[in-house]
Amino acid sequence: MNLAATIPLFLLVSAGLSQTPPPDNIAFPPSEQTNPPANDTQDAQRSTIEVKPGAPVIKQKDIWDETGYLHPFVRMPKYILQDQKSIWTSPFHTAKQDVKLWAIFGAATAALIATDRHSVGLLPNSSSQVSVSTWGSRFGTAYFLVPASASFYLIGTPAHDERLRETGLLGFEALIDSNLVVEAIKLAADRARPLEGNGHGNFEASPGGRWSSGFPSGHAISSWTMASIVAHQYPHPRIIPILAYALAGTVVVSRVGARQHFPGDVVAGSAMGWFIGDYVYGKRHNRELDHKPTVAEKFLDHVHLGMELQ
Repeated sequence: MNLAATIPLFLLVSAGLSQTPPPDNIAFPPSEQTNPPANDTQDAQRSTIEVKPGAPVIKQKDIWDETGYLHPFVRMPKYILQDQKSIWTSPFHTAKQDVKLWAIFGAATAALIATDRHSVGLLPNSSSQVSVSTWGSRFGTAYFLVPASASFYLIGTPAHDERLRETGLLGFEALIDSNLVVEAIKLAADRARPLEGNGHGNFEASPGGRWSSGFPSGHAISSWTMASIVAHQYPHPRIIPILAYALAGTVVVSRVGARQHFPGDVVAGSAMGWFIGDYVYGKRHNRELDHKPTVAEKFLDHVHLGMELQ
C-alpha cells in the first residue's frame, strides 16, 4: 500500500483551507468588512476556520441594481481560480496553530486506510445491503446536488431573497472546487475499490484506471461540501443543519454499504468537503446580508406576532 502520494495531498488540501488571518490594519471595501454580530435568528453562521474575506458572490450591485440571473456567474471562474490557488499553495500560508490539527486528520486517515479491508469485512455485504445503499448514494450525485444548488438561486431571485440566491452561488462554487480537488487526488492515488483486484484497496492499482480511483470518495466530498454551505447559511432553526448533515452522512454510509468505497475513502472525502464548504463560505459570504431577514424569516415573524395578538 503506497501512501506517499495520498496522505501528503490530503494534508495539503486540508491545510490550504486554513489561512493566517489578515492584520487588523488591513482595510477592506465596505461590502467585504466583517460586521458586528446581529441577532442570531438573522445571522448566518461564521466560518470555523480563519479565512481572509474576499470578493462576495452576491455584491451590492446585484442586490440593488437587479443585474439579472446570470450576471453573478460571470465572476465565478475567477473566484474558482483564486480558490484553487489558495488550496494548492497551502504549505506557504497555513496557520501554524493548525498544523497539529491537520496532522491528526492525516493520522486518522492513514489508520482507517490501514484497517479498511478488515472494516468492510465486518459488514453482511448482502444483496439487499448493496441495493439499499446504492439508492441512498444518489443523494451525493451531481444530478441531485447541482439541481439542489440551482433551486436555491432560481427560487431566491424572483423572491428577492438574497440569502437563498447566495446559497445557490456558494454551492456552485464550492462544488466545482471540491470536484477539482477530488479528481486531482484520485489521479495521484489510483486506489482500487472494494470489489476490484484482490479487495485490499491497494494504491496505484485501480483496474479501471486513475479516473475511477476510489480515494477519496467523490460522493462524500460533494455531499459534505453542500451540507457545509447550507448549515453555515441557515444555522437556525437547528433542524436545517441537522437535516443537511444527516443527508450527507447517509451518502457516506451508503457508499461503503454499496461496496464502492472503503471507510478511509469516505471519511477523507467528508473532511475535505466540509472544510471546502467552510472556506468558500468564509471567503465569499456577503456580510451585508447578515442583518437582512429573509422572506421566510419575515413570514415566521408575522405568524409569531399573530399568535401573540390572539
